[in-house]
This record gives sequence, structure tokens and C-alpha cells, in this order.
Amino acid sequence: MFTGLVEETGTVRRVEPKDDSVRLWVDARVTAKGARLGDSIAVNGCCLTVVARRAIRAGGSKAAGAGACLAFDLLQETWDRTNLSAVKPGSAVNLERSLAAGDRLGGHFVTGHIDGTGTIRTWERRGRDHILEITAPAAIRRYIVFKGSVAVDGISLTVADVFRGGFRIWIIPHTYEVTALRERLVGDVVNLEADMLGKYVERFVRARK
Repeated sequence: MFTGLVEETGTVRRVEPKDDSVRLWVDARVTAKGARLGDSIAVNGCCLTVVARRAIRAGGSKAAGAGACLAFDLLQETWDRTNLSAVKPGSAVNLERSLAAGDRLGGHFVTGHIDGTGTIRTWERRGRDHILEITAPAAIRRYIVFKGSVAVDGISLTVADVFRGGFRIWIIPHTYEVTALRERLVGDVVNLEADMLGKYVERFVRARK
């Protein structure tokens, strides 16, 4: 379980195709601290498991305090359903460690199970803020409501408006500066996870009919 509050952006080091999966190596600092094999970390909102780690080396020696390079294995389902299939060495990705018992919940409950992807339709600056419009499949739009929550590339955001085919959100300077959104362009694909409360309500209503 996650909150959608991105802790840092990591940098993709390598993308290694394997027989039935892809191994993704990401340089991380904050999220690498204390990260052990088997731990869950959200990468662009996708819950992945740490399968290996290596010290980040600078000038051929271990760099003190430099963090670590973490490896994650992506199954075909993850590759097909998320925008991780588009990352390459040098790409920035949003990182968040899983929620620990007793932690403050500052965003909303995010499972790390991507519902699908959307496409950026509008991405422009408005004053000090930015406006982001995303088109999304009907299967995801059904859970998008005005002032509701949605996770975009793992970022907990509030829906500012809903229009035919998609939705609009406002991005404050802090979010723009500390997440991978700063690298996004019109036409780019983003991972989407709708608020799970709407999914449960829909399931309960259907069960009562």
C-alpha cells in the first residue's frame, strides 16, 4: 500500500530484456536507504519488488551516501499495461516506498496496481502552476469524479474537472519540481490508478441488485 506522495525521482540505469520478463535497474537515494530484497517500491505508481541492489559507483569506487542501484523484474503484464515499457537509460521515474504502519497518510490509498494508461492532451504553465489534461479509457473514466483522487504515475492528485474523454488536474510548483512530470510532454503516456473506494462501492452496489 502506498500514499501517492512521491519521495524522489530515480534515474533508469538499464533495461535488460530477459526470456519472459524485463529487469529494470534504477539509481535511487532516499528510497534505497534500508531497501532490502523483497521490499515493495512504487515505480511510476507501479508496485514492484526489489530483486537485487548494487552500490552506485563514482570514479570506480563506492560513493558514500550515493544510494544504490535497485533492480526490479517486470512481467509481461506489467510491461504491456504500464508506461515502464517506454523508459530508457536516463529516464526519470517516480519512487515511493510502501506505507509503514503508523506513518501519516498525506495522499490517498494507492495500491500500486495500475488500471491502465492515459495520454497527456494538454500540459502547459498557467501562472506559477501547470495545468494537465489527460485522456483516459472509459474503463478508468468511470471512477474519475470532480474533486476525487487519482494517481498519475504514482502521484496522488485531485481531479479539477472531468470532460468528455478525460480529466483535468492542476499541478503546483512543488509537485512539478520533485516528480518526473517535469519531463513529460504532450502525447506522452502516463500510468493511471483510480481511487479504489469507487471500485468497492461499484462492486457492493452490483452485489445488492
